[in-house]
Amino acid sequence: MADLRVKQPKGVKLDHISKIYKDPKTGKDFYAVHDVDLTIEPGTFVTLLGPSGCGKTTTLRMIAGFESPDEGEIYLGGEPINALTPNKRDTAMVFQSYALFPHYNVFDNVAYGLRLRKVDKEEIKRRVTDILALVELSGMEQRMTNQLSGGQQQRVALARALVVEPGVLLFDEPLSNLDAKLRVQMRTEIRRIQQALGITAIYVTHDQSEAMSISDNIILMKGGVIAQMGSPTEIYYRPNSEFVADFIGECNFLKGPISDVSMGEACVNVGGVDVPVATDKSVRVGDPGEIVLRPEAIAIADTGLLPCKVELSCFMGSYQNYHVRVGDTLVKITDNCPINKKIFHVGDNAYISFDKNCAHLL
Repeated sequence: MADLRVKQPKGVKLDHISKIYKDPKTGKDFYAVHDVDLTIEPGTFVTLLGPSGCGKTTTLRMIAGFESPDEGEIYLGGEPINALTPNKRDTAMVFQSYALFPHYNVFDNVAYGLRLRKVDKEEIKRRVTDILALVELSGMEQRMTNQLSGGQQQRVALARALVVEPGVLLFDEPLSNLDAKLRVQMRTEIRRIQQALGITAIYVTHDQSEAMSISDNIILMKGGVIAQMGSPTEIYYRPNSEFVADFIGECNFLKGPISDVSMGEACVNVGGVDVPVATDKSVRVGDPGEIVLRPEAIAIADTGLLPCKVELSCFMGSYQNYHVRVGDTLVKITDNCPINKKIFHVGDNAYISFDKNCAHLL
């Protein structure tokens, strides 16, 4: 197969961009996106993540050119592109609805953009053949799109976007119409293809597990602004707020005053027990403290750090799922590989413990 790596992936810079809409009920203006300032490096896979209405799709549409920023400038490969129409931008979009032409076969759907660009017939054949091989649809060139499964249609949509060799590939919730198993398969394929091509990709989703599995960096949005940016590991283990911690996976919060501070560590008094947690934050004794704990970071045993009472004990195969009460706080525990461990039952008294380096102080 020919070398399909992108010759020059492009970076994207959003320079304090905002989008203002008018509320149809009140008639008042509001910021759908407010002062978003970020740089996406060439060749990286970045996901815009967040709940409905957070501004992620509006941000993507401004990059694509379907919406215009009311404030700020967008740069693609160092070039300002606010004034460029979508077809003049070096981007390609993969839509949620696939947007395939039902009266075209697979080959003609993929070749459509190249024909618009007046590419030579032999070059079209070569590029379409190569890109169909990359998305594992070789031999299906003559199939009509209504003869394809949902996953195959998504691959055609992906091939059609890739074949024009854009500097940046944009994805607008492309897997939301697929069933759960196929979503997992297709997100793995999208990541494989992005890495094989070395292309810059910007992906919109509200599915946090999808974002975690495919991204180099995640931009988590809330209410039109960026709540946190970072790698999946940073966002998961070092959230900067309750919203971020709670949105990315399951989370527990233990609260109490800061009772002691030393180099690289602080103690939070939880129900009369000083609980140590590693931190590089500047905190003082008496400040309110809040520990973020992931369910898989907690151990349950007959002895430990904090006393608890078991309210739910459920065997899930690869793990035992517990809900325990620590004082007034409900704590969720994922106890992995429980076969050789003591199983606690509803009503049992027990203790929870965790490594101070596996906790995070907000």
